[in-house]
Amino acid sequence: MKTLQPEMQTRRQMLRTAFAAALTGALLAACAGSPTKESTGELIDDSVITSKVKAAMLADKNVSAADVSVDTFKGRVQLSGFVKSADERQRAELLARSVKGVKEVSNQIEIR
Repeated sequence: MKTLQPEMQTRRQMLRTAFAAALTGALLAACAGSPTKESTGELIDDSVITSKVKAAMLADKNVSAADVSVDTFKGRVQLSGFVKSADERQRAELLARSVKGVKEVSNQIEIR
């Protein structure tokens, strides 16, 4: 019986290793992104970009930041809302483009 015991331990180790590998793969897949879904890292990066764009607009007295929404998906920023002039609209876009990590800006801001 002593010869079977090491084999059982080896099988158990192999099963544990296989289970750990499958679990790790499943966890990594859950964090992965797709064309329509962000990975965990991208979500965090986009949150930082959104915060930085909003902060830049709040710091600029020439932009009504409270009336402009900022949404970011995979580094692409969408601006929406309302401003008083074309200059203000252009300034908001310029501020968004100046933030590190921004790949593209879609300016949907309307002038009232």
